[in-house]
Amino acid sequence: MFCHITQNWRGRPLTSYAVIVQLIGNIRTTAGFKIRAELGDHPYPAKEKVTPEQLAGLQLTPATFHGEWNYTIAPH
Repeated sequence: MFCHITQNWRGRPLTSYAVIVQLIGNIRTTAGFKIRAELGDHPYPAKEKVTPEQLAGLQLTPATFHGEWNYTIAPH
């Protein structure tokens, strides 16, 4: 959906979080998919580090195109 989001806000000033949420929430694809967006008001922890053990526990499958950036994470 990221390609649809960036197309929708192309050339528009992102002046506030409310504007961003509105632009994201007004997207509908030609296939009929609609995005619902809302701004969360609870804090998220900052600067958390992923341990090597946590990373090793993930089932990552690199994509054929730029697998260093694009991958699939399989559930356990």
